[in-house]
Amino acid sequence: MSSLRPTKKQRELLTFIEQFVLEHGYGPSYREIMRGCNYNSVATVAVHVNNLINRGHLTKRDKSARSLEVVKQEGAASTTPQLKITAASEKWLIDIIEQKFQAVETAKKVEQKDIDQLYVITGALSVLGFDGAAVAFKSRLREIDS
Repeated sequence: MSSLRPTKKQRELLTFIEQFVLEHGYGPSYREIMRGCNYNSVATVAVHVNNLINRGHLTKRDKSARSLEVVKQEGAASTTPQLKITAASEKWLIDIIEQKFQAVETAKKVEQKDIDQLYVITGALSVLGFDGAAVAFKSRLREIDS
């Protein structure tokens, strides 16, 4: 396996996959990659994914669906925390935050302290390296706070 640095296009695909996993707790399908990266066909995605697997930038667990994972290269700068957070614990965290957002969104009267708490939680997601989830929650927070 080669450890060549990814090209700009490959880096975009890797970033998309990494953010998708952070947001959802599992890897994207090839169709989701196709839409997210503006490719024209699933075959194009398959070619790029296979190249990235061969170059050592991606792994695919047990050839199962939604199992793509970005391989962190040694010495590469990482934007994710050094904590070992499993997909299950990440999903648990996102689910709790989702519940808090839904409680505020469905409340008859929204108090400023509730909005402030949502800002803190959303900021914490960014600090923990869950930028994709933070962006999604920030857009919802803007709607609540307007």
